[in-house]
Amino acid sequence: MQKKVYDVDIIGGGPAGMFAAFYAGLHDLDTQLIESLPQLGGQLGALYPEKKIWDVAGAPGITGKELIGHLKEQLKLVDVDYLLNASVTNVKKDMDGLFVVTTARGVSYARSIIIALGNGAFSPRKLALPGAAEMEGQQVQYFVTHKADYAGKTVAVLGGGNSAVDMALMLAPVAKQVYLVHRRPQFRALPKMVDQLKSSEVEIVTPYLPKAIHKVGQQASLSLKRMRADGERQLTVDRVLVDYGFTADHSALDKWDVHFDSERQMIKVDSEMTTSVPGIYAIGDGVTYPGKQPLIATAFGEGPIAINALAKKLYPHKQMAMHSSSMHLDQQ
Repeated sequence: MQKKVYDVDIIGGGPAGMFAAFYAGLHDLDTQLIESLPQLGGQLGALYPEKKIWDVAGAPGITGKELIGHLKEQLKLVDVDYLLNASVTNVKKDMDGLFVVTTARGVSYARSIIIALGNGAFSPRKLALPGAAEMEGQQVQYFVTHKADYAGKTVAVLGGGNSAVDMALMLAPVAKQVYLVHRRPQFRALPKMVDQLKSSEVEIVTPYLPKAIHKVGQQASLSLKRMRADGERQLTVDRVLVDYGFTADHSALDKWDVHFDSERQMIKVDSEMTTSVPGIYAIGDGVTYPGKQPLIATAFGEGPIAINALAKKLYPHKQMAMHSSSMHLDQQ
């Protein structure tokens, strides 16, 4: 039986990988999209379905769930194969120059690869207070999967970045009370978001640092220490939502037979998204180059760059349509 060989295997089914797969389909490239989770959407779909995203052009405040839904609908316009619930354990080249991609569900073959794994496996930075670990998943949370779960509850959001401010604003309309606790008077979030925060019903608690946490019945008692001054404050809340960022783990790539030039655990790419391994490209938050901005909008632009570059190498004599308006998708 002759083995199936794809023009491109796209490893990672988050927003960057989904849009790259769609763009590859526009060019009639034989494409397979591989995702380790049972469904498309990656970390955005699994962990932030109701968090609003502000850096997608033409979508003023779209939730992760809505964005993934639109990307799925977009993919229906093209012919792409999917391999879900399939973690990639190895990538290597065979004697014919093909890439052999080994997953938990078998082996596939491709003439080129696009890595769209984002920050790789990651975990939230935990609340480093005695007793917090025992309350995790109950009074202490790190993600908002369904904001309805917070309806009528008193919530303390810990953090000062875009995500923390956005979560506080998202929960304010449904929660009984939302506190935003940050150790500095200033926030690292976008000025527009901070302006919205200051005009919202969220109570800003700065500059305070969590000092202790205790379980009181079904609630949490949170002790706060005022920074660089005497004074403490006590909050009794139903949920403590911690947003201190994440630690990334790219060690899975180290186990592959192909190895990439990297910088600070991110894959180095050139202006065509090419890695140090010919035939392998990388896009999204897991790559670095001069001027790189870790935004979804940036990743959406990197996908077409990689697809156009690999398509020219695979089919140097083929005329590539550069604009979607020339592809007449509305007639399909």
